[in-house]
Amino acid sequence: MASMEENFPRGGIQKKPTEGKTPSSKLERDNLFDVHHEEQSQKRKRSQKDQGRQKKFKADKIAAAKDHVVNIEPLTIEAICEGMLLLGCIKEVSDYELVISLPNGLLGFVPVTQISDAYSKMLSKQVSQGELLEDLNSLSDMYSPGTLVRCIVTSVEKSADGRRSIKLSIDPKKVNKGLNASALASGMLLSGFVSSVEDHGYLIDIGVSGTHAFLPRQKAQNYIKAVMRGSDLKIGQNLNCVIVEVKNEGRVVRLSIDRSEVAASLATERQNWTLSNLLPGLVVKARVQKVAPMGIKLSFLSSFTGVVDFMHVDPEKSTNYSPDQVMKACILSIHPTSKVVRLTLRQAFLHPGGSPNQLSNDRMGAVVEESTVKAFYKQFGAVLELDDGTLAFARLKHLSKTRKSFKPGSFKAGCKHKCRIIDYSLMDEMCIVSLKYQIIEARFLQYQDIHTGDVVQGKVFALKPIGMQVKVTDGIKGLVPSMHLADVILKQPEKKYNIGDEVRCRVLECNPAGKKLILTLKKSLVQSKLPVLSNYEDAKPGLITHGFVVCAREFGCIVKFYNDVKGLVPKNELSSEPISCPDKVFHEGQVVKVMVLKCEPHQERLLLSFRLSSKPALNDKTECTPKMKQEVKYQIGEMVDVKVLKKKDNGLEVSVLEGEGNVVAFIPTAHLSDFVVNCKLLWHCLQEGDVLPRVMCLSDKGEHDILSRKSAVISAVQEEQVVRSFCEIQPGMLLTGYVRNVMPFGVFVEFPFGVTGLAPKVSMSDKFVTDTKDHFVVGQTVIAKVMSIDEEKQRVLLNLKVSECSSGDSAAESFALLNQYFKEMKEIRNLLRRRGESSMAQGLSELMPGKELQLVVQDVKEDGSALFSGSSVTGLTVTATRYHLGEKSIAPGENTKALVLHVDALTSKVYVSLREKLLKQRAKQQLTENSQHPAVVQHIAEEFAIVSLETGQLAAIPIASHFNDTFRFDSEKLKVGQTISATLKAVKVNDHGVLLAVKDPAKKNVSVRVRNESETALEEMLPTVKHSLSPGDVVTGTVKSVKPTHVTVAIDDKLTGSIHASRILDEVPIGSFPTYTLKAGQKVTARVIGGRDVNTHRYLPITHPHFTQSIPELSIRPSEIEGEVTALLNVKEDSTIKKLGLYNVGQTVTCFVKKYNILKNWLEVEVAPDIRGRVPHLLLSLNTKVLKHPEKSFKNGQAMSATVTGTDVTQTKLCLSLTGIQSLEQGTITVGMVTKVTAHIGLTIALPGGKTGKVSIFHLNDIYTENPLGDFKVGKIVRCYVLSNENGKIQLSLRQSRLNPKSNSKVEDVEITGIKDVKKGQLVRGYVKSITPSGVFFGLSTSLLGRILFQNVSPYFVQKHSLYEKYLPEGKLLTAKVLRVNGKAKHVELSLLSEDTGMPSVLPESLGLPRYDAEEERREAGDSKKKEELKLKTKRRRGNSESEQEAKPKKRKICPADENDSGIEVYYREEEDDDQEEEAAKKKSKIRKPGEAPRLQVSTGFTWDEDMNAVEMPVLNQKEESSESEEEEDPQSKLKKQTKKEKELEKQKKEKELCKIEAALMDPSRQPQSADDFDRLLLSSPNSSILWLQYMAFHLQATEIEKARAVAERALKTICFREEQEKLNVWVALLNLENMYGTEETLMKVFERAVQYNEPLKVFQHLCDIYANSEKYKQAEELYHTMLKRFRQEKSVWLKYASFLLKQGQTEATHRLLDRALKALPTKEHVDVISRFAQMEFRFGDAEHAKALFESTLNSYPKRTDIWSIYMDIMIKHGSQKEVRDIFERVIHLSLAPKKMKFFFKRYLDYEKKFGTAESVLAVKRAALEYVETKSSLADT
Repeated sequence: MASMEENFPRGGIQKKPTEGKTPSSKLERDNLFDVHHEEQSQKRKRSQKDQGRQKKFKADKIAAAKDHVVNIEPLTIEAICEGMLLLGCIKEVSDYELVISLPNGLLGFVPVTQISDAYSKMLSKQVSQGELLEDLNSLSDMYSPGTLVRCIVTSVEKSADGRRSIKLSIDPKKVNKGLNASALASGMLLSGFVSSVEDHGYLIDIGVSGTHAFLPRQKAQNYIKAVMRGSDLKIGQNLNCVIVEVKNEGRVVRLSIDRSEVAASLATERQNWTLSNLLPGLVVKARVQKVAPMGIKLSFLSSFTGVVDFMHVDPEKSTNYSPDQVMKACILSIHPTSKVVRLTLRQAFLHPGGSPNQLSNDRMGAVVEESTVKAFYKQFGAVLELDDGTLAFARLKHLSKTRKSFKPGSFKAGCKHKCRIIDYSLMDEMCIVSLKYQIIEARFLQYQDIHTGDVVQGKVFALKPIGMQVKVTDGIKGLVPSMHLADVILKQPEKKYNIGDEVRCRVLECNPAGKKLILTLKKSLVQSKLPVLSNYEDAKPGLITHGFVVCAREFGCIVKFYNDVKGLVPKNELSSEPISCPDKVFHEGQVVKVMVLKCEPHQERLLLSFRLSSKPALNDKTECTPKMKQEVKYQIGEMVDVKVLKKKDNGLEVSVLEGEGNVVAFIPTAHLSDFVVNCKLLWHCLQEGDVLPRVMCLSDKGEHDILSRKSAVISAVQEEQVVRSFCEIQPGMLLTGYVRNVMPFGVFVEFPFGVTGLAPKVSMSDKFVTDTKDHFVVGQTVIAKVMSIDEEKQRVLLNLKVSECSSGDSAAESFALLNQYFKEMKEIRNLLRRRGESSMAQGLSELMPGKELQLVVQDVKEDGSALFSGSSVTGLTVTATRYHLGEKSIAPGENTKALVLHVDALTSKVYVSLREKLLKQRAKQQLTENSQHPAVVQHIAEEFAIVSLETGQLAAIPIASHFNDTFRFDSEKLKVGQTISATLKAVKVNDHGVLLAVKDPAKKNVSVRVRNESETALEEMLPTVKHSLSPGDVVTGTVKSVKPTHVTVAIDDKLTGSIHASRILDEVPIGSFPTYTLKAGQKVTARVIGGRDVNTHRYLPITHPHFTQSIPELSIRPSEIEGEVTALLNVKEDSTIKKLGLYNVGQTVTCFVKKYNILKNWLEVEVAPDIRGRVPHLLLSLNTKVLKHPEKSFKNGQAMSATVTGTDVTQTKLCLSLTGIQSLEQGTITVGMVTKVTAHIGLTIALPGGKTGKVSIFHLNDIYTENPLGDFKVGKIVRCYVLSNENGKIQLSLRQSRLNPKSNSKVEDVEITGIKDVKKGQLVRGYVKSITPSGVFFGLSTSLLGRILFQNVSPYFVQKHSLYEKYLPEGKLLTAKVLRVNGKAKHVELSLLSEDTGMPSVLPESLGLPRYDAEEERREAGDSKKKEELKLKTKRRRGNSESEQEAKPKKRKICPADENDSGIEVYYREEEDDDQEEEAAKKKSKIRKPGEAPRLQVSTGFTWDEDMNAVEMPVLNQKEESSESEEEEDPQSKLKKQTKKEKELEKQKKEKELCKIEAALMDPSRQPQSADDFDRLLLSSPNSSILWLQYMAFHLQATEIEKARAVAERALKTICFREEQEKLNVWVALLNLENMYGTEETLMKVFERAVQYNEPLKVFQHLCDIYANSEKYKQAEELYHTMLKRFRQEKSVWLKYASFLLKQGQTEATHRLLDRALKALPTKEHVDVISRFAQMEFRFGDAEHAKALFESTLNSYPKRTDIWSIYMDIMIKHGSQKEVRDIFERVIHLSLAPKKMKFFFKRYLDYEKKFGTAESVLAVKRAALEYVETKSSLADT
């Protein structure tokens, strides 16, 4: 037909060959049903215009029939194919390509070679000539972003990572290829390119062969003025041209680019456009045909149809379109095969030559806090309205982190979301946004976000000769030049870096315009903390920074910095020594530290020097070091709080919580504590996310700052007992450090600030050292004494002997160690307590020495020790040594009492004692401090020993007397049972469970007075230095040194005096530093006012540890020098108490800061030389910033004004306050510290003066949040408002409206004090308290609860209350509406329904729950309907095919298909796991025999139940087959002319045959008869294993084993991989087949494959069953042995094998197997396993042995009611009546819970009613009565 039409055209336009039959692409599913068919029919209409109207109507009808499937989807990259025409907008212009914005947020790229022929020729000419052509313009000269261009897709390339990239061309030859000369008409709008510039105009290439297009100059004037700003048109420039005149049948055309003519151009029918030459960018008049949710369908140019998707509807009129409305539209794209035309109705495109709206630069990357959902399209994404009213589009993948976490419910119109603008689509005039959290929070989104000097993380993605490409984020890629791959030049970088490696680089240069990012991997540059030099203006003389050498010549070195800043280091500045050949000393790429000498920014000249110390040494120190130090983020000695990021083998990677930016640092394991044991324990207990407070920065060298938690090191730094550099070291100094390395010749010790020294072997210990490793370990804290220093080699020799390094008071030193150890143990215990998840951690934290436990003996070992178990120690190893078992002989299973001696948290071991002496409860005596007691050593741990006093109490004594006291000979070690003498040091009740004591020296038991280190004892002057001074003498001296709180004065050669800060000025200004008014070397006249004695190593260098010195105390206060000395220091010790009595509470005193004690959390101050004081943490200030970092706010020596609040416990120090005496009355505002956070309840806060208060969750903020307690951690300082203070209970509020009432801050959730604040109809917010059967209880305030009835919670009917608990957990924040308020009863009735609150429903719709209203409607429906439904349901077969199960909707009614069906409909939800399991079980039970593995038993008599859809297709096939066969049989039938009657008869005959076939296929009892039948059925249910197995059986009946195998293999390929059970069924069938018909070898091959593809355990079990059923017992046995090795932890394997052995009659083997099973399986499984073995023994084996098993289990676990029940059931079946009655009698005399006892009595009664007599029934009733009476009498007593 088509060929005839070609030869004899019927008028109209001659048809193009391409237009005749449009090949229907299989791939193009885009609009298969809709526009494609319609356009085919319309093309026919165009070519048959002159035909009668009738045909036209018919075509319309066909189109209308297909029209109902309007499916208007946005354009996706999958739908784009080669040859597709698109309208695009230039987004970016680079040297080699144009980036084009395409409709629906797509991007395309036009390479420089696809611009136009003329431009490509010039490019190739330039390349061949090798020189720049004058008239060749770059792309950026000719194209500017925002210009609309017509493009054609040349290819869609797929990269290795699966991303597609669209390559385009704007060459008119390709774009206009559908046009030929004869089709050109005036008024057409075409795109063309300037191909040459002539005198009177321009030759334009419009890509139509055989046509010359000319643009006269006058038609271009207007454009040149407006757009080109006067410059001429350039070759290769793209233009929109309108055809003004066509001559010579289109061979010559005249064009115009006048802007007004172009803008007014409109494509009309007169221009003869066809579907094959239609162009994007044409503006047409269009008529609305249909409005669909996703867009609009239009008709245009009288007969064409097109679609407008939702992104291209005019936003102003988006809802106002109606059918038959006429408007302008612009063509966006034409698909080459399906001919789908897409259009836009947006205003910017309706005037050719215009350009779409652009986005302002500052909006790019902006985070929009609240954007509103306008519409959501489930396949594509959501349209949102941003805060400025513009529309934005979020693709589906950008709506949530993953597909699974996506919740459609939160994208209903009107929902609010936070998003970030990630791109702007010019063609859609819409921002593209993302709601992904990681994108909103991302540091870098585009090149503009990256700044020079930033340190970035990236992934290596390519190694090239020029360097390595690094991917920073998805859209940002950078280059590391080969010079910058490492500090040295790498010859083979591929050995160091692999693709995919994570690298940390620094940005050297970033040019966002050119998308150029240059990075460096040089470690010294990446880690440099010096300033970044990125422009010449910053290069100030004296600046020191890092750079890298780019060139070394005889004149010097050129050093480069960031952003291509370069400078010269002249030859004379290269070094302090002259360098003759710089190129030999310095190499290219070397990182150097340079100092700026001079800079001229305008000339970009920079002069540098490598001589950083060009000035004299002293100046250097003052000038250079501070500059460097400023750049260090945290200075050594600075205290910070950190959070654990990652646990590494050698320590913890942490992030510093303070300051900007998370600084990552490292705490080596050895630095977690002063005690080696605690280091390991802390590392073990800490987890990622834990916060460690108060850690000190120890070193800033290396990649990360190194931090330390060693308290001894921290206090040494804070008390300034450290040396900062080698030059400060003096012989005789005592320094605290830690072991750096242990060598055979000695120990290296490192101190804070990096000074290191060596303690040689001879100076390591007072004992003889054979092996250094026995004495010290790396990381251990030590105190070292400086012996000598070698200045030349800068070496320090140290002494670690305890005799040299201790203060002489060993009792105090060892007690301080013990105290610190237990303090750390308390921290660790708290840490374990917070680990709520593991019961073991909880158990460890609860166990204390001295606690009594009830234990069961587990095992007694050969060495006499015993292991125990018990409910309070699950998961822990509890052990007692032979000594601690006392005289007792114990047997496993015995119950016993034990006393905890020690808990080792690291190994989870608990050491206990059973000794009578320890377990005896005695009245605890009141013990006194410093009293001596004989004590018996009971247990020895690493750092301490546990001893028992004669009073029965436990105490801990330290093993070491000093940090350096680490080695003991065997004879010196403590032994368990040894009696020693101990002095008690801490007798108060503490958290450690033990008292703290120290061991007395063996010889003389003299009590030593403990002296605090901060306390300076005031004893009588010791006559060591004979001097004739007496109080009141005036002396002159020279200031020797100035310390913060005192000044030392040299009175003469030998005598040194001290002036206290309070004795310098009469009037001390608050905040001043009196001691700094004096300078070293200054002469002073002073008066002696007393004297004191001190261990000098606290202040001055000492030469001998026991050397003390009497120091005169002086005063230079003018009033005391001139007047009489009134306040002479009383030097008797007891006078301190009297002196403190002179100060009254409330009195104001001037004091001087000594130091902030971090461990005790108080500020130590001095009021006078002999009066000390303390200011507790919370009394330091009312400013929370000061309280957060008190150590930074108070400088040593500073004068402060304080108020006396009393004296401390020892009555030796004053207690002071810097904030006055606080009254915590109602309405006052104070500060406090969080001490406890209670989930869902609130905070406990410590207040000044030792009081505590509570804050409810309703008082934390004026705006309630989802996680109200998330911002609060223990230790946080907060300002609080006192709400009430009654009976010692203080209620606080942290609401801003209370703390700053003037701030007018927004109060979203008003305080509700009582029921009077709640009104009906009001919307309130609160937290879910609990869910009870009567409804949901909802907290509105601390004192008020509301109730929500379940019908007011959600509109859905919920059967399982666990669903409410899941969606309404305790503490969930919700909005509710008040329905009723009962003031008297204080009842508030609330509702959460969305129609009341306006919030989304609490239970999502996706759960598919039945609605309350739907439920009622269904109930109201008449009985007749139910009956009908019943009939339908009972017709269905039980063997429903899988596809039918799937086809049912989510909400299902299930009716039991029994005869006695009640007709009641049961609702159930598929979402609930339990229900799914039950359903699965139901399905399986239909198939399997009881007690057998779930394998499909296939019979050939299977009933088939198919729906019509499955049959429709095969019927047609049969029809075709039959007609074909008829044709073959009777070739003559065609030739004979049939009469009308014959035709009618034949038709009827065929009809009858068809009916028969249909009836046969419809018959539900019909069996499949042939392979074809099976294939047909499998088409509809490909995943049904029953069908496949039936098919296999069909072949096996015909003994076609190979075909059956092939069917099985086909089934395995066909069944969906998610249908695991279905696949397993086929594998089992295949194993069965191979077992019956194959060889052992083929069976094993199938078995190995099955194990790979399925859960191995299931496959093993099935094969065992197959062997057992086919009586291959030997193979079965071997397989079971393999299973026991492979799945030894699986209980089911042991039980299955036991069952197998028992069925074989191997009872002995079964007994052995039970022993093996109990060894292999975890303890918690034992009872269950024994019980199951016993049950099997009853069924298949030895009943007596089974009874014995039950009896032994019940002896060990008498309270296991489940085991009792099983035992009873079995005995009732198998035992005699006497035995059964014995069991019942035993059970009813157990002491169980009343509920359980009731159950057993009831069972006994039922048994007796069934099998017993009237007397026996009465006896049971009497026994029950007795039980009840005894219970009630117990309750009464």
